[in-house]
Amino acid sequence: MKKIYWRPKRVSRIELVLVALLALGGYLLVEFWRDVVPAPYYKEKLEAAQLTKRAMLALKGERQRRKIPVQLDSDPANSGMVGYLVSSMTSTAGHLPAKQTSVNPNFAAVIVGWLREVGVNAGDRVAVGVSGSFPVLNLSAYAALQVLRAKPVIITSASGSQWGANIPGWLWIHQEQYLYDRRIFSFRSIAASRGGIGDRAYGMEPDAIKRMDAEVTRLGLRLLEPRTFTDSIEMRMQVFEEKAGGKPYKAYINVGGGTASVGTSLGKKLFRPGLNKRPPRGALAVDSVMSRFAKSGVPVIHLVEVDEMAKMLGLPLSPKTTPEVGQGKVYISREYRKWVAGVLLLVIFGVLFAFIRLDWGFRILHTGKKRGQEAERPEQMV
Repeated sequence: MKKIYWRPKRVSRIELVLVALLALGGYLLVEFWRDVVPAPYYKEKLEAAQLTKRAMLALKGERQRRKIPVQLDSDPANSGMVGYLVSSMTSTAGHLPAKQTSVNPNFAAVIVGWLREVGVNAGDRVAVGVSGSFPVLNLSAYAALQVLRAKPVIITSASGSQWGANIPGWLWIHQEQYLYDRRIFSFRSIAASRGGIGDRAYGMEPDAIKRMDAEVTRLGLRLLEPRTFTDSIEMRMQVFEEKAGGKPYKAYINVGGGTASVGTSLGKKLFRPGLNKRPPRGALAVDSVMSRFAKSGVPVIHLVEVDEMAKMLGLPLSPKTTPEVGQGKVYISREYRKWVAGVLLLVIFGVLFAFIRLDWGFRILHTGKKRGQEAERPEQMV
């Protein structure tokens, strides 16, 4: 015996609109009603940020012991990590809001995530280029590398831009050495150049350059004295190659706008702030340490355009107090509730079946209409 059922001759636009609205409402519910759970590598991220905060406090304490005053107009958070507008060790101009934004230990958590994303594990070699422009970003990179137990090879620029580590006698190379001596970090730079314009500190007073070179030598760092821009790149690449031990680098981290590292102001802008797994279009046109690593397939972490990067990461801009460790969306992950999506799919399929295969839509939408206003009734199917 064959089964008889009723099916509408066609589906009305009203029914289609209702199904579409149901699907849209379901999409919005699934998209915005998610579970908030710890982000991947949460423990390592938190540990790196805590280590950065510890290093910041240690440096602030030593700065106070040396009676180097904090200028609250430029360092409202009283972090002790913002330098002077002008000093004999100032290499280039700086952007004060970017310096203030960078004073956030949670950048270390971001760097941990990026390093993990490109597969950096314990024992892996990572090349690093830093300067005195953003000392807290330097600390964040160091902390991330130490927590992951990577093996960094670091080359620094001794001078610093405005409001960076530009205080005579308290440059980045001094801060780094202080933390290394107290075993807060288990590594430090192995070489240093002058930094600044041309990587030769053009524009600084000769006496200041001489004193800075002497400090680099006194601290036991290899002094890089390039004659040209290309020479500066070649020297750095030679150091990285010597220290690689025949093993590949898993990533290159650049902090700030060091000329040789980024390739002049143009090269700095060709790479995106943050993680660059592959070089953006046109980025290899300007020679630099960064572009050479990228050309060989090494991912680049480019820590510049700090305000833009902070907006992207959900970190505060120019905070008046140093952000607490563990704050920011870098520590959380919003995951879809799969069971909600499953239930909604069943509901949508059920409504489609009822409206298209059966006559429920007709009965619901056309109940109470007069005979002359009725739509086409369902037809009998066998």
